[in-house]
Amino acid sequence: QVQLVESGGGLVQPGGSLRLSCVASTSIFGIYTMSWYRQAPGKQRELVALITSGGTPNYADSVKGRFTISRDNAKNTVYLQMNSLKTEDTAVYYCKSSRSTLPGALGSWGQGTQVTVSS
Repeated sequence: QVQLVESGGGLVQPGGSLRLSCVASTSIFGIYTMSWYRQAPGKQRELVALITSGGTPNYADSVKGRFTISRDNAKNTVYLQMNSLKTEDTAVYYCKSSRSTLPGALGSWGQGTQVTVSS
């Protein structure tokens, strides 16, 4: 399995920005599909953004235009730039790696990082 460590979460006011990072412990990071999920209190975990090994991104409709997923293969890192944050974005954000572009594919998960959007 791949070990993943997220960072960058915290408390931010509505309209603010945060940048999440996820570092992977694998020598073949470049072949993995990487994704960000989030889970809010009382809700199911949902896919937020995905980026393929080729660098093609996809986003949930709720974050499209506000969030940007990117990857730096030289640093074994995937990022989630979150702008124009809303209170509805409050959740624990998880990083996932898999060898498939399918959202439901088996893979490795990070421990999560808390994002709280509040005034």
